[in-house]
Amino acid sequence: MATRLKDIDAVVVGMGFSGAILARELTKAGLNVVGLERGADRNVAEEFTLSRLRDELRYVVRLELMQDNSTDTITFRNAPDELALPIRRFGAFLPGEGVGGTGIHWGALHWRFLPTDFRIKSVLSEKYGAKAIPETMSIQDWPVSYDELEPFYDRFDKLCGVSGQAGNLRGTKVAGGNPFEGPRSEHYPNKPIKTGTGPAMFSAAANSLGYHAFPVPVATSSAAYVNPEGITLGRCEYCGHCNRTACESNAKASPNVNLMPVLRADPRFELRTRVFVTRLVYDKAAKRVTGVVYTDMQTGEEYEQPAGIVVLSSFVFGNTQQLLLAGIGEPYDPRTGKGVVGKNYCYQFEAGGEAFFEGREFNPFMGAPGMATAIDDFNGENFDHSGLGFFGGGYIACTNAGAPPIGGRVLPRGEPRWGAGWKQATTKWYRSNTRFNTQGSVYAHRDNFMDLDPTYKDALGRPLIRLTYNGTENDHKMSRYLVDKLESVVKAMNPTHYDLQNRPKNFTIVPYQSTHNTGGTIAGSDPKSSVVNRYLQAWDAHNLFIQGASVFPQQHGYNPTGTLGALAYWSAKAITEQYLKSPGPLVHA
Repeated sequence: MATRLKDIDAVVVGMGFSGAILARELTKAGLNVVGLERGADRNVAEEFTLSRLRDELRYVVRLELMQDNSTDTITFRNAPDELALPIRRFGAFLPGEGVGGTGIHWGALHWRFLPTDFRIKSVLSEKYGAKAIPETMSIQDWPVSYDELEPFYDRFDKLCGVSGQAGNLRGTKVAGGNPFEGPRSEHYPNKPIKTGTGPAMFSAAANSLGYHAFPVPVATSSAAYVNPEGITLGRCEYCGHCNRTACESNAKASPNVNLMPVLRADPRFELRTRVFVTRLVYDKAAKRVTGVVYTDMQTGEEYEQPAGIVVLSSFVFGNTQQLLLAGIGEPYDPRTGKGVVGKNYCYQFEAGGEAFFEGREFNPFMGAPGMATAIDDFNGENFDHSGLGFFGGGYIACTNAGAPPIGGRVLPRGEPRWGAGWKQATTKWYRSNTRFNTQGSVYAHRDNFMDLDPTYKDALGRPLIRLTYNGTENDHKMSRYLVDKLESVVKAMNPTHYDLQNRPKNFTIVPYQSTHNTGGTIAGSDPKSSVVNRYLQAWDAHNLFIQGASVFPQQHGYNPTGTLGALAYWSAKAITEQYLKSPGPLVHA
């Protein structure tokens, strides 16, 4: 039997970006908050040091910062009529574990969704007719607009010290920035980080074709910066060791660097690590969650933590699993289209390649993921989709993210992949290549969803989340269109060789693609078609607030973190300024 602990004002489940933001805002409002994290406490002073982090084998290959599959994983299948099997080693996506979550090892590309993204179903209906949207495409308008979220985007930008070039400042277009972005109330906190040779060549080639190249916005400080919490961030050192690891100079934004120092010093906040939340305690009649039950993974003891407010801020799979296990909301049924929990799982549709320039030096061992330039001409509704046979789009980028010793060696097609020939080829081409990516939207489809697996369980005996997902005809057409546009830019760069790859027909969990998973507890204006309302408050439990990308109704062409952070601040404001004064539903159905 679980030991019942003393009541607390609020409990936060998962201490990534969303959880840290909510914990900080609630303590500032005077609440006593407990933060629960399944993984280890990752302290900047102890772990984010040079001697530890420049270790590609440890972090990139052996995935030290990622979720432990031996304790908890998901099962996967491509279609509802297939048998799902457990993922024994994450590959396509890499959920983080420990304080900071995925916000430690991300590449820090920091975007805002387009204004039209937030009302995409309405926009498509207005421009192309409602019948143009396939019946199988279950997209929805968001219950919040870009204009409403803009102040919170700005706040998250400043927390993270984002580096970039504004393209639309209060409605006025600014040269050198992204002309398609929504209006910004202020400039980026920092100027763009440096541009590598490859991205500079890409920018010139794209502009020569009439496109609009700009530096990719990145939550990595280009200069020393003090954020609104009073925390000093270092500047990017372009070390080449960024993806899948933390930042040695504290330039890359993470909850550990940008928020946790002030939370750790706050007497109203308590952090508990290596605790596995097994279930939400749900009072269905009262439409509220009374607390959570968790297991201390070091002692095996079980505890119940009662709380006045519960914030669920774990990864997409964890958020969805907790609701299904607790019986909060109706599970989604793809056969009937009824139900909401688990609905509209979406991923990110990426495809790209490399170009090789004989005799040209690209300095590949230096760099950062945001050391990139992009074009946005074919994202969202930035272009006319009439007659194309698909909806959606994405950005096209060239990056100099760093090329470490193990994974940083790419070769032209046809070169040897082993032995003396490989050694000669890698010596020739290692310094003479640059990389490209197209990152496209995934518009929700009725057959892509999450539910509880009927067979497989986690280490504590709970059913695993079962993921059913595959790329759709719309996704593939959209992606091939982006790759074709990318090829035109690559040709204008005049490489010696180039190799571009389209996505395979069926999604595979093996090669890494992105960790941009969304959906499952989607936000909306109607409880019949969504799990949470516009303030991320659960329709079926008024004191439960669900954070993170699981609330996205679909995945748009940008990385999700910027929107995830803005939504966290938006939700926190509603809780502290409305809910605390009058606990209950903030939106009435």
